[in-house]
Amino acid sequence: MDLSAIQSALSNAKLDAWLFYDHHRRDAIAYHVLGINPAMCTRRWYYLIPAAGDPVKLVHRIERWNLDGLPGEAREYSSWKEQRDTLQKILTGKRRVAMQYSALNDIPYIGLVDAGTIELVKSFGVEVISSADLVQLFEAKWSAEALDSHLQAGKVVHEGVRLAFSTIRTAVEAGRETSEYEVQQAIWKLFEQRGLVADEAPNVSVNQNSANPHYSPNARTSRPIRKGDFVLLDVWAKLQRPGSVYFDITWTGFVGESVPAEYTKIFDVVREARDAAISLVQQALRAERVIHGWEVDDAARGVITRAGYGEYFTHRTGHSIGEEVHGNGANMDNLETHDDRQIIPGTCFSVEPGIYLKKFGVRSEVNVYADERDARVTGEIQQAVMPVLAAR
Repeated sequence: MDLSAIQSALSNAKLDAWLFYDHHRRDAIAYHVLGINPAMCTRRWYYLIPAAGDPVKLVHRIERWNLDGLPGEAREYSSWKEQRDTLQKILTGKRRVAMQYSALNDIPYIGLVDAGTIELVKSFGVEVISSADLVQLFEAKWSAEALDSHLQAGKVVHEGVRLAFSTIRTAVEAGRETSEYEVQQAIWKLFEQRGLVADEAPNVSVNQNSANPHYSPNARTSRPIRKGDFVLLDVWAKLQRPGSVYFDITWTGFVGESVPAEYTKIFDVVREARDAAISLVQQALRAERVIHGWEVDDAARGVITRAGYGEYFTHRTGHSIGEEVHGNGANMDNLETHDDRQIIPGTCFSVEPGIYLKKFGVRSEVNVYADERDARVTGEIQQAVMPVLAAR
């Protein structure tokens, strides 16, 4: 935990303190930011970091060690009344305090403190402010080493996409049937050989399966891939070393020499939506204008809606990327949630609009890294559906 950095951020945000709280490991963000991992957490604990001065711990006497290693005075309680009285004393003089809370649960990834605890803190005359933007600073910003790990992983992930298309092409040209699962496992094997890991194996989906954004094949449900099929590849991974971050992309292909117009038409709309979202971020950062996640979603969704396919774009435009494939920074979302977090320098997110029809679905996903005054796509950008049998 970087205490001085947290206190500086609190001062800049005009907040009196950041109050961390947990019970039964409900708030993973707290453990990540504070850098602790207690062996047991069956009793409530609190940790108050003021904008100035020393932090204060409040722990139960039978788990008094839970916040060991963190700076600050430790206070203990046993009864619920003693807990409340001590917490009130700790908060005396604090007017605006950040917690893992989101008004109206707009950002559920941040709303991790239960409503009763929020009510308790408010009962002491304290205004509770969402810690969403603070969390970004200490959970979503990448170091130079993290960015380098992302770029290294990206080279292998793109290699995995090329391997998938070549595996399909080789099988079809040899008159041998391949499958979603076989192609998935070929990518997975490459990752193992090249030192990449992921929380799940890649998504390889054909025809109707590509219309399911969260489809994933397995040995039992896998469908064959044949000439004339449409294929979607959603591939993500990171280096197998501490502090590495993910690279996450989606490409599409047609198993033939040329791509039919029905696929090209939908891809072109998705591509325009993707590029509109990227352009909006770039323009805002170059102009030093604050931009929020929901605005990026609106930009992409507007393109697809104007083209007449709004009802078929059924998920957010993008998600934060970090040590987990879905990170704790701003999401590009004004559909599933209203994400009013700012896009801040040093963070990365996906831009992945999609159109999902009955016969097939098209998604084009890239990763966008924001720096101080610009944003860039960190990998290759697909410009047309890949004609798999024409590819060499």
